[in-house]
Amino acid sequence: MCGIVAAVAQRNVMPVLIEGLRRLEYRGYDSAGIAAMNGSGEIQRTRAVGKVENLVEALNGQPHEGLSGIAHTRWATHGVPAEHNAHPHCSRDELAIVHNGIIENHQALRAELIEAGYHFDSETDTEVIAHAIHHKMAQCGDLLEAVRETVNRLEGAFALVVMDRRDPERLITARQGCPVVLGLGIGEHFIASDVAALLPVTRRFIFLEEGDVAEIRRETLKIFDLDGNTVERPEKESQLSADAVERGDYRHYMLKEIHEQPRAVADTLAERLTEDRLLAAAFGPKAEAAFENIKGVHIIACGTSYHAGLIARYQIEQLANVPVSVEIASEYRYRNPVVPKDHLFVCISQSGETADTLAALRMAKERGYRETLAICNVPESSLVREAGLTLMTRAGPEIGVASTKAFTTQLAALAMLALALGKAREQISPEQEAELVRDLRQLPAQIEAALDLDAPLKRLAELLVDNRHALFLGRGAQYPVAMEGALKLKEISYIHAEAYAAGELKHGPLALVDEHMPIIALVPDDELSEKVRSNLEEVRARGGRLIIFAAEDTGFEADEHSHVMILPRGVSKLTRPALYTIPLQLLSYHVAVLRGTDVDKPRNLAKSVTVE
Repeated sequence: MCGIVAAVAQRNVMPVLIEGLRRLEYRGYDSAGIAAMNGSGEIQRTRAVGKVENLVEALNGQPHEGLSGIAHTRWATHGVPAEHNAHPHCSRDELAIVHNGIIENHQALRAELIEAGYHFDSETDTEVIAHAIHHKMAQCGDLLEAVRETVNRLEGAFALVVMDRRDPERLITARQGCPVVLGLGIGEHFIASDVAALLPVTRRFIFLEEGDVAEIRRETLKIFDLDGNTVERPEKESQLSADAVERGDYRHYMLKEIHEQPRAVADTLAERLTEDRLLAAAFGPKAEAAFENIKGVHIIACGTSYHAGLIARYQIEQLANVPVSVEIASEYRYRNPVVPKDHLFVCISQSGETADTLAALRMAKERGYRETLAICNVPESSLVREAGLTLMTRAGPEIGVASTKAFTTQLAALAMLALALGKAREQISPEQEAELVRDLRQLPAQIEAALDLDAPLKRLAELLVDNRHALFLGRGAQYPVAMEGALKLKEISYIHAEAYAAGELKHGPLALVDEHMPIIALVPDDELSEKVRSNLEEVRARGGRLIIFAAEDTGFEADEHSHVMILPRGVSKLTRPALYTIPLQLLSYHVAVLRGTDVDKPRNLAKSVTVE
């Protein structure tokens, strides 16, 4: 959520800041702003509600440039989307700040600052930080010390960058719970909340750790830990190219990312599988010994990642013969979970900075799980750095807010986890392992084949475009696939959609079924297919409109009330959930396009949820 870009250089930084904001638009936002030091030694600030292009238009009316500056895209938390609430915020025209996160004790601090004579122009918690730093600065006379003392009083999560007009060649940044990356140049340095913002200007990065405060100048940078000691953080070179986050010839990022899934899944499996076995090193050198003694698995995630965890439960219990529980991270962290002996804690996150998931991991480490494992797409993320074991999904940058390739690569990673646990616990034979590995190696080609349904799904989308509601049905591991399908439809088309285990229809949802209610059902060729057929007959008898995704030879035929999309039969249980996900992604995409919604940046949503 929100995006930060900042720079101090020997050139005009305005183009760098604007391009950085454009590259962070995928994170979700409702306003944008920029502040730079002009030639008169003053902070010149411009803000606009809406898209970054609105900010660019405003700048065209009052152009300015500077050798240092800060910029921000805001996703509203405290205060409505409005220009006076947009970042950067200033304190008495001497200090400007941009901020990601939420400050939980902002009201108490605001009361103190009002009593000290400060006037507030916004309803945000960010302006509180600006005035608090300014107030400390008046007492100690040094911006770095003022920032350090102020952040020690802040409760909540934050990433911030501060600029002082009295020292224009210096920026101060700090992080607690929200990511900050430093970009390294020659005679220039940069700050951002995501490497994607800085790829056009550098490939060399330093990732701040929890509690770090850094001082950035053109030629130097210094990093301090929680205790104020100077520390060294490793420099890393990004393997992403500047065009890795470009849309190319696709109409939307989401469509591009749907079609990238065969390669993303293949990359996730690569170097971890031989022709007939899973390599022991896939989860790191400590994993094999740790997995041998696992007696249960606890999976924590949010949103789409939570659905991946629900699918993994079926696979792990089947292959490893251990109990698996799956929880939403925001619920787990606010109860008193019982931790059975020798349990593996698995946290799943695309960004690795999801606030609830990260807090759950830290809580789990305190509670004594045998081992913690992070499944994530961002190698430098907080989740990866803090977990005991890691498995990277290699999906590459995902710009569309509605997750697609991040989800299917998570499914591939979790399938390997199920296989690894089954091997370590001697629940599967070498022959079974070889068969399962061959199944996994076929998954990219299966996804490629499913993408061939794009044209008929585009026509099918016309049947849903005018609906206000939809039901998704599945049984077994297809039930969480149905949940993911419903989530995709609701988040990008704004059609209310819900998913149910098909056997639950008669326990309530059947009351919703009439000729106006589309029912999307998933029917692979498994032991539950006849059960689902019976459930769908209940719908048919009540006039419901059926859209059925069924395996070949399952016997479903289209009629005036039913539309049938055929998928391959004989697909392994291990890969079936990913295969059936693809047409649901495409269907949701085409419905959203027909409805004219903002597919890549749906309203009210953010890509990286770094606040509670």
